[in-house]
Amino acid sequence: MFEPLYVAKALLPDLDDLQPYLQQIWKTGTVSNNGPLHQTLERSLEEYLGVPCAMLFNNGTVALLVALKLMNLAQQSEVITTPLTFAATPHAISWNGLKPVFADIDPTTLTLDPASVEKAISPKTSAILAVHVYGSVCDVDGLQRVADRHGLRLIYDAAHVFGSTVNGLPIGAFGDASVFSFHATKLFNTMEGGAITSRNQADRDAIYYLRNFGIKNEEEVVEIGINGKMNEVQCAIGLLNLKMVVAERSVRAHLRRSYNEMLKGLPGIRTPYAQPGVLNSEQYYHLIVDPTEFGRTRDDLYVELKLKNVFARKYFHPICTDFGPYKGWPVHTTRETPYVEEVKSRVLCLPFHNGVLPQHVEEMSAVFWRETGRHLHPGDSLAHLERG
Repeated sequence: MFEPLYVAKALLPDLDDLQPYLQQIWKTGTVSNNGPLHQTLERSLEEYLGVPCAMLFNNGTVALLVALKLMNLAQQSEVITTPLTFAATPHAISWNGLKPVFADIDPTTLTLDPASVEKAISPKTSAILAVHVYGSVCDVDGLQRVADRHGLRLIYDAAHVFGSTVNGLPIGAFGDASVFSFHATKLFNTMEGGAITSRNQADRDAIYYLRNFGIKNEEEVVEIGINGKMNEVQCAIGLLNLKMVVAERSVRAHLRRSYNEMLKGLPGIRTPYAQPGVLNSEQYYHLIVDPTEFGRTRDDLYVELKLKNVFARKYFHPICTDFGPYKGWPVHTTRETPYVEEVKSRVLCLPFHNGVLPQHVEEMSAVFWRETGRHLHPGDSLAHLERG
């Protein structure tokens, strides 16, 4: 049996490449407070992401808090979001003195459904916080139309879509702001970190003050801010990892094709939807398991894979409305019952990174196809996974 294989694996630079950056940090003695590496990484991200404004943060959750604060929303007003997301999304709304309101998801993309959002709008609604999930992007045009009709701010949690484009347009250019996570599990990581992007370069100063205690200079504090700064060591990791993203993304794109081939024709297994016009970030590979057609549940697969040392993830399960702070809160939907309640027990993310080898895929294939006696062997449409 091979070593444990997990859903995510941190992309890390070579230690020899990191050494010159560490020497520079030690030589200058600048370790934080908008240092030279911090400034270089921000400009590099603006270029890579195709946005006029990218502001770094020490983590994605603080970036979410600040993005909501930037919108200057009325206290106790409502922000519509999805329950199929990490807990940080509704928590950031609550921490801002706002109320999260949950709306259903689109059955094809699993992202926030614009029609359900419209149904959730009340006189207290001030914003929409939509979430791109697994690499699938939201209906950005549909959500913008809803926001425009009702005079709402539109923010995107873009933790899963680093580098994605929609019909050639960068993902960070949609809505009023987008928030990225650079946690170790993400395609691009700074070990911990995050960023806010905006279409408006004028937002730079406002975000800067919110990130740095509201300090303008030695004698002026002009805003009620927080400490959201990224340190120089994180920035060094980011500058090196940014050079590796294209290669890692290519590996994952090949792996996606291998998984699709492995699962082709298997009843009850739905592979990720390929969105027209979307350049996928290759963040996650998620399945939807129909237990009636497949003959086994998502949880059965999860356990069977774990016995093979393959640690898939039931992501996101439970959903946010199953958690204590939001338990029992309604999910607004245009359906008889929210689709998210059905799909939450069917989604499974497979390991998706450069550590997944042909023998891993063969082992997983045997688990998926065990009741049919059919599965892939090394060399069956897996040659592109061989490492040089």
